[in-house]
Amino acid sequence: MSEQDILARIKKLVDQEHELRSQATRGELDPRTERRRLAELEVMLDQAWDLLRHRRARIGLGESPDAVQANPVAQVEGYLQ
Repeated sequence: MSEQDILARIKKLVDQEHELRSQATRGELDPRTERRRLAELEVMLDQAWDLLRHRRARIGLGESPDAVQANPVAQVEGYLQ
């Protein structure tokens, strides 16, 4: 997956988040479903940003970014802020 692929995925997920919020605002989505789906999107976004950061770090070290794989959800969500 290239950097452009990751950025396109991030954009798609953000667009989905905006659409989900719009649906909720229009009353087309119940709050429980909205919260569940937003939580799912947040996890996917966290993974995508994490992958992008790791790829860029490898490039900065003069290494190939292609060896980087997405980290598991438990690892990404366990990072300290």
